[in-house]
Amino acid sequence: MEKKVLPLLKPGKTLTSSSLRIQSVYTHLGVAEKRIADQLRKDPTEIVHLSITELAERSHASEATVVRFARKLGFKGYQDLKITFAQEIISPLQSIHEEVQEDDKIPEVLNKIFQSIIQTLYHTRDVLDLKQVEKAADAILRSKKIVVFGLGNSAPVAMDAQHKFLRAGVECSAYCDNHMQVIVASHLCPEDVAIGISHSGSSKDIVEALQLAKECGATTICISNYGKSPALKYSDIQLFTASQETKYRILALASRVAQLAIIDTLYVYVALRKKDEGYDAIKRIERALQCKKY
Repeated sequence: MEKKVLPLLKPGKTLTSSSLRIQSVYTHLGVAEKRIADQLRKDPTEIVHLSITELAERSHASEATVVRFARKLGFKGYQDLKITFAQEIISPLQSIHEEVQEDDKIPEVLNKIFQSIIQTLYHTRDVLDLKQVEKAADAILRSKKIVVFGLGNSAPVAMDAQHKFLRAGVECSAYCDNHMQVIVASHLCPEDVAIGISHSGSSKDIVEALQLAKECGATTICISNYGKSPALKYSDIQLFTASQETKYRILALASRVAQLAIIDTLYVYVALRKKDEGYDAIKRIERALQCKKY
């Protein structure tokens, strides 16, 4: 049988070190793995803004095959492969922010950051499914307790959710340790709500926590950037942010503000629907905190 030859790059394109890795192992790849290799060779820039689920679908392969492919190239997993590709394709400046220039002064940096956040909020408002937002709020109102899972960049957002919902008189706890997330998720019940916050939707620990919560019967909510991702498999309700920054770097900047805006929306709606109970809870907290200020 004639061996399949790796397709040539388009004219004008040069091989990156990751492309060379693919070329060196291509003949040892399985059929599905070769489809992934072909997809990446066809447009190396595409991987920068693709989740593992999206790359698997475009390559007609499974997520497990994508991970196996990444490891055959010497990476720890898909995220490691993705970060390496991104570092080779985009400029160092874009890895900090997509609009900044090296000689930008404070006024230019401030304006670009603010404009990025404003655009992200507009984009997020446009992609949010209002029925999903309403379902999330109703689930919180009916819940016995809420647990919020967040790691790394999403951890402060999880803590903010705890702070907001507690003010509204809703029992809520944030967990930013992956061991505690597994323990807590394993003890949830159908009256509980679990919220997983992951910019990529591909954090293994957040996905695992949502899976365990769902298996226990809890209502699961995912807040992630728009697009298909592993977290959606275990999410009853899906709330999306939308930002151009995901094409350039892994770290969420403007998207984090959009996540906070979603939390604020849920908090305000829940507090309004709880009526006197919600107002009383907020007033009690305000009175209790008065002694903490001069």
